[in-house]
Amino acid sequence: MRHGGKILIDELAAQGVERVFLVPGESFLAALDALYEFAAIRTILCRHECGATMMAEATGKLTGRPGIAFVTRGPGAANAVGGVYVAREDATPMILFIGLPPTAMEGRAPFQEIDIEQLYAGIAKWVDVIRDPRSIPDIVARAFHTALSGRPGPVVIGLPEDVLSASADVEAGKPVGAPVVRPSEKEMAEIAAMIARARRPLVIVGGGGWTQSAQRDVEAFATKFDIAVATAFRCQDYVDNRHPCYVGHASFIPDAKLAAGIRAADLVIAAGAELGDVTTGGYTHIGHPDQTIILAHPSPKDAPSVCRAALTVSATAEGFAAALTALDAPALRPWGPYRLSLRHGYEASLAPITMPGDVKLEEVARLMSEILPDNAVITNGAGNFMTFLHRYFVYKGFPSQVGPASGYMGYALPAAIAAKLAAPERSVVAFAGDGCFQMTGQEIATAIQHEVALVLVIANNGMHGTIRMHQERRYPGRVSGTTLVNPDFAALAKSYGAYAETITKTADFEPAFRRALAADRLTLLDLKIDPEAITPVRTLSSFRAATLE
Repeated sequence: MRHGGKILIDELAAQGVERVFLVPGESFLAALDALYEFAAIRTILCRHECGATMMAEATGKLTGRPGIAFVTRGPGAANAVGGVYVAREDATPMILFIGLPPTAMEGRAPFQEIDIEQLYAGIAKWVDVIRDPRSIPDIVARAFHTALSGRPGPVVIGLPEDVLSASADVEAGKPVGAPVVRPSEKEMAEIAAMIARARRPLVIVGGGGWTQSAQRDVEAFATKFDIAVATAFRCQDYVDNRHPCYVGHASFIPDAKLAAGIRAADLVIAAGAELGDVTTGGYTHIGHPDQTIILAHPSPKDAPSVCRAALTVSATAEGFAAALTALDAPALRPWGPYRLSLRHGYEASLAPITMPGDVKLEEVARLMSEILPDNAVITNGAGNFMTFLHRYFVYKGFPSQVGPASGYMGYALPAAIAAKLAAPERSVVAFAGDGCFQMTGQEIATAIQHEVALVLVIANNGMHGTIRMHQERRYPGRVSGTTLVNPDFAALAKSYGAYAETITKTADFEPAFRRALAADRLTLLDLKIDPEAITPVRTLSSFRAATLE
C-alpha cells in the first residue's frame, strides 16, 4: 500500500522525470514528502508560479518530454496560467499539477477553491481532477500521452489533498513514448510530383515536436534537392544557419529579400510550421492564388493557419523529415538561382547596420554568436531587443534557441534556468529586455539557490521599447505609459549573491561576456542601450519623423 503522493511520484519517475518545478502548498504536502524520499527526482523551488510553469515549458521544448510543475490551489493556479499559455502557443509538452482542497469540500467554497477545469479549458489540451488514488497511474499515463501526441501541448491535473494522503494498492504504470507518424507513400509521391513542377519551391520548418534527427534529415533533403529552407518565427535553430540552403528567419522585421522571396515562392512546404501572422508577414507573404501550399503537421485540424493547403499531410516533424530524405531529386532543378539569391540575401543581412548608442546591440549579438560554442543555448523573452538576435545571431543546431512564440515577457530567465538544469555541460545565456526581465526577475534567487551558473544579458533602454515604437508611429511625441524607472540591475543581482557588471561601452562587452561564461554562478550583464536603437534597421526618431511628415 502506498499513499497517493507516493504513487504519483513513482509514476513520474517511471516516465523518466528528473526534476519538478514548484511553488509549495499545503494541498500537496504528501507529494512533497514523497519527493523528499525519492532522490532520483530533483525538486526545484521557484519564487513564483509563472516562473515555475515557464521552467517546465522550457524543459519540454529542450527535451521533447513533458516538463512538470506543481502549484497550489487558488492564487497558485491563477499565477501558473502564463507558462501553460506559452506551452499551448508553442506546442510544447508539459504537465501542471495543482493541489486542491479535499474532495469532501468541493463546491462548498473552501479556502482558495478554484474551478481549474473552467480556468484552463481554453488553454490546456486536457484538464482533469484525480478523485481516487487508484486512478493515478492511468491518469498520469494519459496526461503524458495527451501532452505528447498530435500537436503537443499542456495538460493540467488537479490533486485533491485527501486523494494524495489516502492509500491504495495499485500496479505501476508503463512509460509513454512520443509517437512518430510518417506520411503515406502516396502522399510523398504527390509531394515529389509537386516539387518537380515547381519553379521556386520553399520549405518552411517550425512547430512543435522538432528533433535533432529531423534537423539532419531536412538538411540532407535540402542538400539533395538544392532547395531553399527558411525557419518559422522563433524556430531559427531548426536548421544550421550555416547550411547553404538556409535562407533566413520568417519573423518580425524580416530581411526584405527573404520577405520578397517568400511571396515569390510558387510552392511552400510547411514542415510542421504553423503559418501564423508573424511567419507570413500578417498573412501577406503566403496564401496568394499563384502559390501552392503543402502542410505537414501532426494534427492538421489543430494547426493555427488560415492559409488554404493544396495538400495536407498528417505527420510528426520527425516522421515527415525522414520521409523527405527518401525522395529522389528530379534531374532538372530550375530553382537553383532562386535558392542562391535568397542565400546571398541572408548572408548580406548578417553585416551589422550601425545604430546609435555607446553599446551597440548589433555588435553584442554578433560577438555572442562568434564566442559561444555551437551547442550553447540562448533563451529570450519578448520585445524589440530580440530582433537584434534574430538578425545577427547564427544558430548552429537544435536545440539552441528557446523563446516564446507567444511573445510572453519574462520568459528568458526561467527558461535559462531550466536549460542549464537540463544540460549543465552547455553554456546558457538568457537575453532579456529591462521590462521583460522585471516580470520574473525574482527567479535569480532560484538560480542562486540551486547553483545554476548561467549568463543573464539585459538590454536596458529604460522603456517598454516595442510599445514605444508603435506609440511614436501612431501618436508621435505623445509618450505615455512606456517609460521605466529601473533599479540598478547589477546591484540587485549582487544582493541575491550573483556576479554582475554594468556595460556602458561596446568594447567592454566581450571581456565581460567571457568572464561571465567562466563564472561558477549566475552572472548578470546590464547593457545600457540608447533608446534610439529600437530595431536593427531603424531608429526610434525615424518612426516619429515618418508619422509627422
